[in-house]
Amino acid sequence: MQLDDLYRRVIMDHYKTPRNRGKFESGESVTIDLNNPTCGDKISLQMQVEEGIVKMAKFTGEGCSISLSSASMMTDAVKGKTVEEALKMADDFSGLMKGESVDFEYEDIEALSGVNKFPARIKCATLAWNALRKGIEHTHKTDN
Repeated sequence: MQLDDLYRRVIMDHYKTPRNRGKFESGESVTIDLNNPTCGDKISLQMQVEEGIVKMAKFTGEGCSISLSSASMMTDAVKGKTVEEALKMADDFSGLMKGESVDFEYEDIEALSGVNKFPARIKCATLAWNALRKGIEHTHKTDN
C-alpha cells in the first residue's frame, strides 16, 4: 500500500467516524464558530480549559472531508495538553501546511501533509486549528 493511500484512509476514517464530534452537555466551555466562505466549511469548536490545560475539545460542523477530519484529529491531539503545547501544535500544523517537515505525537495529523499540494484546500485543513487559537486567546483574556 502506498503512503498516499494510507493517508487517504486515515482522513476518510476521521471523516466517517469523527472523534469528539458533538457538544458539551454541561460545564464551562468556550465556543468558537468559524467558517471558510470560499468553500462553505463551518466549524463550531468547544473547549474546556482548566488551569492552563485543554481538558476536552469537541466540535460540530459541516464541510469537506479535509476540514472535518482535521477537526477530529485536532480535538483528539490537544486533549490533556497545556495551552502552550496546543498553540505549538497549531504552529506546527501551519508549518506542515507550508510543506515543512514536522513530527506530531498524534501521528494521524501527518495524513494531512499532502494538502499543501492543493493551496485551495489549506484553508479547509486549518479551519479547526484557527478556531483552537481563537479559543485559547479567549480563555487567556478571561483569565486575566
